[in-house]
Amino acid sequence: MRSGFQTALFAGVGAGLIAVGAIALHAHAAAGSLAEAHAALQSGEADKALILLNSLPASAEAHNLRCRVQLILDHLDAATSECQQAVSMDGESSGYHLWLGRVLGERASRASFMSAFGLAKQVRAELESSVRLDPRNADALADLGEFYKSAPGVLGGGEDKAEGVAAELDKVDQARAHQLRGWIAEGHKDYGTAERELKAAIGVDPHPAFSWMSLASFYRRRERWTDLDAALESGMKSAQHDRKAGVALYNGAMVLTKANRTLPLAAKMLRDYLSRDSKTEEAPAFVAHVRLARVLAQLGDKAGADEQRAAALALAHDYKPALELKF
Repeated sequence: MRSGFQTALFAGVGAGLIAVGAIALHAHAAAGSLAEAHAALQSGEADKALILLNSLPASAEAHNLRCRVQLILDHLDAATSECQQAVSMDGESSGYHLWLGRVLGERASRASFMSAFGLAKQVRAELESSVRLDPRNADALADLGEFYKSAPGVLGGGEDKAEGVAAELDKVDQARAHQLRGWIAEGHKDYGTAERELKAAIGVDPHPAFSWMSLASFYRRRERWTDLDAALESGMKSAQHDRKAGVALYNGAMVLTKANRTLPLAAKMLRDYLSRDSKTEEAPAFVAHVRLARVLAQLGDKAGADEQRAAALALAHDYKPALELKF
């Protein structure tokens, strides 16, 4: 027979085990919701992602994901706040610093000169922190290289720094290293070197459809229309055999719409992208629907354009470009 003390002891142990189990189940459920929210973000289901994230307790990852949803919705103030909170909760995450840098970069691109100057310094600091925390973060290296290439020396930019980043990218993503060198060469009008580097990227890219579209974009800027068409065709063929290269179709469609060229093909590429299960936040589905709506409107298909606008709002009910879309 147990003593009163033993009975109380076993009861306490049992209650403790139950509490630990409940905590574990709650953590497991939260992790599941975070994964589901991430999947919703990638598929362009902004409303669903926010509903899931708003039901979760505060965490660095929840703040980071919420930041990324707000960014693709173009809610930059909200995105900035969320990304700052993610970094505050976990300042050792390379990814969190990268996303904060991206949000600040988007704000800087739209700010007045004086505001942009201060924001650009913050962008550089965040990207440099991201690379310092993970020197093999190819996304962070690519963004930092782009910053160094574009920013003046007074903001810490410079082609020599961009070349240094390209050397680091060689170790983790050779295709993007070649692309960065191509953009550097294009910046000082060495178009022959730029073209060679962008072509070299195709040969080492595990998903060459992306590099083909980068080359097509270069040809658009140079108004080399025959070469642009050939690069797009090669990129489309490559994407047909690569399940991970769906977003390259979106990129190719953007090249055509910027050139106001071959719009039926641009519409086809956007439809193909939207039909795939490899959509990403890099090209949010609701944004693709809006872009397709605009193309269809230009082609005279108002009913199709209205349908695409409705599809965008079904994924992101307050996406301003969709709300303001008129045909």
